[in-house]
Amino acid sequence: MNQRYAQSPKEVATLGTAELRASFLLEDLMQLGQFNFTYSHYDRAITGSVVPVDKPLELPGYENLRSDFFLQRRELGIINVGGAGTVNIDGTVYEVNKLDAVYVGKGSVSVVFSSNVATDPAKFFLYSVPAHKEYPHQLIKKENAIPTTIGSKDTANERTIYKYIHLEGAKSCQLVMGLTVLSTGCVWNTMPAHVHDRRMESYFYFDVPAGQVVFHLMGQPQETRHVVVQNHQAIISPPWSIHSGGGTSNYGFIWAMAGENLVYSDMDAVAINELR
Repeated sequence: MNQRYAQSPKEVATLGTAELRASFLLEDLMQLGQFNFTYSHYDRAITGSVVPVDKPLELPGYENLRSDFFLQRRELGIINVGGAGTVNIDGTVYEVNKLDAVYVGKGSVSVVFSSNVATDPAKFFLYSVPAHKEYPHQLIKKENAIPTTIGSKDTANERTIYKYIHLEGAKSCQLVMGLTVLSTGCVWNTMPAHVHDRRMESYFYFDVPAGQVVFHLMGQPQETRHVVVQNHQAIISPPWSIHSGGGTSNYGFIWAMAGENLVYSDMDAVAINELR
């Protein structure tokens, strides 16, 4: 498990391209046949992935968690961005198709991931945060996530938001999770931008066409930076940072948050003409 330390706005304002990428970009996700995890000191959130191919893969323990098993003191959100697969939680099996989600509550000892077809493996994005209470496991199908379309084609930001784990959806201790899919011809996500000091966030970009990229914007609203992100890569976004971006094509992204407030709409908007 990799580790990333927290940095202040003052430090980030001085970072060059390579330093910025080394601090906030996760490039090694969705590797065939293995888990990949990064532990962030922003709210102690763990961002990761697993791609089972020809055999099931069980969620391992890690020495730096100092726990008997991974979810002894944690909860876990899962979203599949690949082929059909299954998630087996302590003997209960959930069928997980593309863009379906699973919430796994604190105290789950065994979590096993499988793909239905090895040539079209499931690609599970994983996000885990500390938990103080057990909530029931839950499969959330894409079609039941009450999609909401916002934005406009005129401003190239028409997009559909799917909320899975949130105050009015699957219950959690502090995990908020969902995804956004941009309409054809639209490239801007989370614009107008915002910050939410009460939650950190990870962005995972998927369905970015070959040869295309996303320019992810971060930093304080008056001190922005950008990171070029490719398909199946993620950004760790500090609570004080905006998290927006524009792509060279339309795409999708998972947003996963941790902090003290489960209210999805708890954010401080930034007017577009105030960005610097």
